[in-house]
Amino acid sequence: MKAIIIDDEPKARSLLEILIRENVAKIDTIFQAEDLLTGVELIKKNKPQIVYLDIEMPEHSGLEILNFINKDEFNFEIIFTTAYSDYAIKAFQLTAIDYLLKPLHAEAVKEATEKAILQIGKSEISTKLEELKKSLKTANFNKIGLPFADGFKFVNFEDIILFEADGMYTKVSTIKEKELLVCKPLRHFVEVLESQSNFYKPHRSYLINLKYIKEYIKKEGGYIVMDNDKLVSISNDKKEEFLTIVQNIG
Repeated sequence: MKAIIIDDEPKARSLLEILIRENVAKIDTIFQAEDLLTGVELIKKNKPQIVYLDIEMPEHSGLEILNFINKDEFNFEIIFTTAYSDYAIKAFQLTAIDYLLKPLHAEAVKEATEKAILQIGKSEISTKLEELKKSLKTANFNKIGLPFADGFKFVNFEDIILFEADGMYTKVSTIKEKELLVCKPLRHFVEVLESQSNFYKPHRSYLINLKYIKEYIKKEGGYIVMDNDKLVSISNDKKEEFLTIVQNIG
């Protein structure tokens, strides 16, 4: 398997190559480029499966890669390397794009690369990048990327009814689709959507959109009925908080 590292800092490229060789056995060939345009030429010539792409580079940002590679040529996964702020990290999380924070660490490189390898050919990276650029440009985070077994889907926050834990996966119910099994644990969505006041976690297994609550039933310990008729449990320690929240909705 082939990889390309695109970064304007020689030391950063060397360190990343060492970490990849020591921790990712599946990658046996690694190329390096000091700027985006050189990297694009290497991509077209060598057809790598993974590209490690720095964002902040002179002349052309890593985010500009869409300007130089056609969508039908995106048969590789991108892992961004960045020293960006929490604000930008939120955009990466929402678009389900893998990233590595500088300074780099072996375990993070291994984990991000293994995840990217599993997504090769089915993650629609060009769509992700378009959404990422849009989010970073407007600071208008209103969609979330959902990676599932056969591909990838962007969904508006307001169209999501609830998330339900299913081991290391999550079942996502939306107003358009009954259920989508997504390759992320529930805690990922709890973290990414923490600033969205419509979403609430009434139980360790659920994250719900409060606007889609249909009923609250007191019997049998108390539970919520959502607009799609899904029954959602409420933890004992959350009941008082939940009732206070729903009384103030509207």
